[in-house]
Amino acid sequence: MRAQQHIAVDLGASSGRVIVGNVGPDVLNIRELHRFGNGPVRLPDGLHWDVLGMYREVLAGLQSATRSSEPPASVAIDSWGVDYGLVDESGALVGEPYSYRDDRTAGTAAATHARIDPARLYAINGLQELPFTTIYQLAAEQGTGRLERASSMLLIADLLGFWLTGERVAEATNASTTGLFNATHATWSAEVADAVGLDERLLPPLREPGRPLGPLRADVAAEMGLPTRLQAVLVGSHDTASAVVGVPAEGDAWAYLSCGTWSLVGLELERPLLSDRSRAANFTNERGVGGTIRYLRNVMGLWLLQESVRTWQQHGLTDTLPALVDRSGDMAPGGPVFDVDDAVFLPPGDMPTRIQDACLRCDQPVPTEPVAIVRCILDSLAAAYARAVDDLRRLTGREIRVLHLVGGGARNAVLCRLTADACGIPVLAGPVEATAVGNLLVQASTAGAVRGDVETLRALIRKTHEPRRYEPQPRRRAG
Repeated sequence: MRAQQHIAVDLGASSGRVIVGNVGPDVLNIRELHRFGNGPVRLPDGLHWDVLGMYREVLAGLQSATRSSEPPASVAIDSWGVDYGLVDESGALVGEPYSYRDDRTAGTAAATHARIDPARLYAINGLQELPFTTIYQLAAEQGTGRLERASSMLLIADLLGFWLTGERVAEATNASTTGLFNATHATWSAEVADAVGLDERLLPPLREPGRPLGPLRADVAAEMGLPTRLQAVLVGSHDTASAVVGVPAEGDAWAYLSCGTWSLVGLELERPLLSDRSRAANFTNERGVGGTIRYLRNVMGLWLLQESVRTWQQHGLTDTLPALVDRSGDMAPGGPVFDVDDAVFLPPGDMPTRIQDACLRCDQPVPTEPVAIVRCILDSLAAAYARAVDDLRRLTGREIRVLHLVGGGARNAVLCRLTADACGIPVLAGPVEATAVGNLLVQASTAGAVRGDVETLRALIRKTHEPRRYEPQPRRRAG
């Protein structure tokens, strides 16, 4: 079987990418064709995603990809989880999708838990309690009239897939982030839907990754000059599900850290872990490619850096983030560390002041200069990752000898070094575009260009991509 071209559309909460890959039994080459910024827009009724702008950029990327000498065999979309668009019977949007950082969900978790006990909820969906999970967003929809006007709830990747193909489905790895998904049976949960007052007719049919979605709609292909033979494929449409496929791991004594705007620290299980200890530790059970369970903890992630730099730039700072990170690496260990998962850090706003306040509250030295705040963020992230790795060992009994760090954080050498020091195990950094790699590999497997299970796909990554290794130095370990 010769190598084939495939297109990965990878939508993140801060940027989107359209990447073409040439994939075969011994070949895995990727090339970025189109990159665009992404971020929520504040409207009078709250914080929304510019999903129409996203779709426009996706189409522009597809146009670039299909102009190549070798036409691509398929395209697949992945995105962040929990956020959704409501679509009416005609296919029209019922309002712009809200961002998970919007504050409309304040109090909805407590209201939901009054209708279904949190322990019972965890026994069904296995999810870490986060205030922006889809079920809490849907609770905020009650009384707005939007749910009554809708006929489908489509997660972001599925929404764009619907616009491309006309097919309304819910890909399982992303559906598992909603809180409406039964982690044990891999079905929608009528009990949870009832608890948030959701009519089950809004939930599209579930589909597993590795299946065709359909060809492009004729009108889309005609207007954009795209080939109608281009097939859309379902992959792990939750970006972390694709990123985990893109981890070049071997054996089972490893954990992963998918490090971007959010950080996800976890490992793969064959079945969900729904114990009281797991719930108390705030670990989540999300579906992975191949029917695995992504057992992980969400950590606030590089959002802390991104939002700090945005604040400083508003006040005239000209230093770039890479320059600040490099300088922070020269600072001595033992500086202040704060709880990165405090809910105060979730909304947009003045992140440096919030970090200083957090240090003050926990009686830590207060960093004042940007480079010191950057180092404080990096030390605090590394400490949070180490806690998550320790908890993974404790909760699963799994030996963890190495941490695979993939995603944009793999470029951050200081963070990788501090994480190795804090965890006390080697960190293998890369691929940076692990999500796109995982997306492309599942497409290639669906098309038959690569044969085998996820372990076979990871072997191809190891053959074609060499990670950078960071050995721990305990004497540098963050507090």
